[in-house]
Amino acid sequence: MDDIVKQALAKWPNVPHCTGWLLLDRRGNWRMRDEAAQAAGAPGEPIRHTALLGFINRNYEADDAGQWFFQNGPQRVYVELGYTPFVVRLAANDPSGQLTLTDQADAAFEPSAVYLDDEGGILFTNRSTPARVAVLHDHDLDLFSEHADLASDGRGGEFRWRDGAVLKLEPVRKSEVEKRFAFVASPAAYAATNPDNASR
Repeated sequence: MDDIVKQALAKWPNVPHCTGWLLLDRRGNWRMRDEAAQAAGAPGEPIRHTALLGFINRNYEADDAGQWFFQNGPQRVYVELGYTPFVVRLAANDPSGQLTLTDQADAAFEPSAVYLDDEGGILFTNRSTPARVAVLHDHDLDLFSEHADLASDGRGGEFRWRDGAVLKLEPVRKSEVEKRFAFVASPAAYAATNPDNASR
C-alpha cells in the first residue's frame, strides 16, 4: 500500500466505503462504472490513465470477508469482479519458450494448481498465503492448449508448466468458484444481503 494512502487512512479513518463504481472485467481491464452504467448493469468505461492504473494495482487488497477493494486514500472502493480477483496472461518467452504467467498488474504469478471450469475457462491458484485465484485471459487459451493434455472425458488432464513441472488439471464448476476460493464477486450485492457486514 502506498505511503500516501496509509497517511490518509490515519488522518481520516472513518470515510464511508463505496460499492458498484469499479469493476475488474473478465479480461483484466479496470472499468469505471457511473450511475448510468450501474443502473443498466453495464461494465462501464475502461480506465486508460497509466498512473491511475498503477495506483489501483498497488493498493488492491481483500478484506476478511473476501471482498476485494481499491484503497483510494481514506476511502475503500469495493471492486465488482467479472469472474475472479485476478486475471492472468500466459506467454512463451523468446528465445527459450519458457512459459510465464503475469496478472493484470504485470506481476509474476507462480501457479500451484490449475482448474478447468465447466464453461471452458482456465483458473490458476498461486503459492501465496492465502492462495490467490486467477482466470486465464481467453486470448491465451490456444497457447495453454499447446501445453495441456485433456482427459478423454474433457473434465481434467495435465498442464505442462515449466522446468519439468506438471500440474494436474482439475475440474471445477464455475458456479462454485466464488465459494470454493473464498472471494466475493459482487460486494454491492453482498452489502445488500449482509447489512450487518456492509461497508460503513
